Amino acid sequence: MNPIALITGATSGIGRATAILLAKNDFDVITTGRRNENLETLEEEIRSKTPADVLSLAFDIRHPEAVKKACDRLTGKWTNVDVLVNNAGLAAGLSRIHEGVVDDWEQMIDTNIKGLLYITRLISPGMVEREKGHIINLGSIAGKEAYENGNVYNATKFAVDGLTRAMRIDLVGYGIKVSSINPGAVETEFSLVRFKGDAEKAEQVYHGFTPLYAEDVAEAILFAVTRPPHVNIDDMLIMATSQASATKVVRQG
Repeated sequence: MNPIALITGATSGIGRATAILLAKNDFDVITTGRRNENLETLEEEIRSKTPADVLSLAFDIRHPEAVKKACDRLTGKWTNVDVLVNNAGLAAGLSRIHEGVVDDWEQMIDTNIKGLLYITRLISPGMVEREKGHIINLGSIAGKEAYENGNVYNATKFAVDGLTRAMRIDLVGYGIKVSSINPGAVETEFSLVRFKGDAEKAEQVYHGFTPLYAEDVAEAILFAVTRPPHVNIDDMLIMATSQASATKVVRQG
């Protein structure tokens, strides 16, 4: 029987690429996200291009009752989640702290921190019972270095870094692996969401250099979850060749 991976935020970007790559590498996958039409398209692609089995669950991870209702739909083999990829996350806005939009703050905190906790709280007990499992938390260079106008987004990703460390301590006695994958600039919908649909502003973020792509991060996740039982990738930082820090990017032209 194939191991089962549950990927949050699988409707686009890193989550979508991870679901496809794991499906191509002998995982059955549970894909989750808010946009049901995107999940249906992804499911069709996985079924047509891989031998993997796939289950799609559409819900908003910010709401604990919706997360529980979705997890209650996991029956049979789908209850045995071997790998949880906590990928769902976003940045909203790019303002100084005294000009911040409270709704943006709440959206980031509810998704990036609380959503990760809600799904982990429901999936991890099964891993503890089986004394087997792997939790991957998607962090960011923004959780390693603060940068101008990053404030609350920085805070959420620093929280993910701290949670990953604490989860590893809590779960190591049960044989459960916990890993943090931390990308730098990745060209996905991330900047489009941050700038609330302003495609021109989003494009400028990646202008003049080659950023990471979703598939690059998916490959790092695949590497982490396919190590031998005695090996855990605690913390991985992945940057584009042209990026040296959260703010240092070499651009051409």
